Amino acid sequence: MSSVMRKTTKSATARRLAAAAIALGSCLALAGPATGADAAPAAPVPTVFFGDSYTANYGIAPVNHEGSERFFCFQAKENYPAVATRHLKEKGITLDVQADVSCGGALTHHLWEKQELPFGLGALPPQQDALKPDTGLVVGSMGGNTVGFSRILKQCSAKLRGDDGALLPGTPVDDKQPAAKCREFFESGTGKQWLDDQFERVGWDLEEMIERIRYFSPDAKPVLVGYPRIVPHDTAKCLKPAPGQTELPFVDVPHDALPVLDQVQKRLDDDMKKAAADAGADFVELYGHTGNNTACDGANRGVGGLLEPSLLKFGDQPLPWYLHPNEKGRDIQAKRVADKVEQVLNR
Repeated sequence: MSSVMRKTTKSATARRLAAAAIALGSCLALAGPATGADAAPAAPVPTVFFGDSYTANYGIAPVNHEGSERFFCFQAKENYPAVATRHLKEKGITLDVQADVSCGGALTHHLWEKQELPFGLGALPPQQDALKPDTGLVVGSMGGNTVGFSRILKQCSAKLRGDDGALLPGTPVDDKQPAAKCREFFESGTGKQWLDDQFERVGWDLEEMIERIRYFSPDAKPVLVGYPRIVPHDTAKCLKPAPGQTELPFVDVPHDALPVLDQVQKRLDDDMKKAAADAGADFVELYGHTGNNTACDGANRGVGGLLEPSLLKFGDQPLPWYLHPNEKGRDIQAKRVADKVEQVLNR
């Protein structure tokens, strides 16, 4: 579909969703309780958390939904939604969590389409099914998988092209190009065009995601959560293993490609921030506040190294972090989210 046709289709969709949301919202407004403009609501706030592995906090154990297909979302019992909810309760703000549907591997369009689980383990309904007319707050992260960050990592790592990357979704962008040349690949030609196309899709999908949240939960306050920074400004930090580790934080990803990974992250952060602003939603900035907690910051790292053993195990074998927030990083996410939610609810 051409970009013009997509834009026309999106505009029509937006008008229909907006009209329906206004009509439904008007009805709910007549029945809904009013809250003070300068105080957090005393009543519990019906809340839905959504998102991908960074909301589910893949790598932290134990995991929710044992015995069901949702177990393979690897959603931690102590993920940032759970920790942020406790922080807010300590401040007198109670969230009535209607659902946490965050799931590892989710792309942005899995808000409105079913998500196939890996290895033929089943499929999950669209995350938007958790949204209700009385939902007052919707919080989560989407976009990283739509950009294709795991495919970018596989393009840049020979190890991830083998069994070490079995849990990461997707394949290299072009497996005929050597991992050692991934910087050149993404900075020109087909690699650069692929990235540009991915980001165009991210923009459209984020727009539709927020429209759908507003349609199904017209009175909800959407809060889009960014991603923590993974690569430091000073990439020389990445040339030694973290304490207690033997592998480098990025293993065999070429050192000269690390700025490319950082640029992808920064571009995604900017696009998410813009999508939230354009839609009148709120945004939790993490990239700009975690520059000293990257995968290369040793004891201060808030992100586990690429093949560093996480807290999850398959039998007796620990699964890698794959650059996801560790407990320190999870706590940073939770505090930033709790602070933003408090601000939003106090408006």
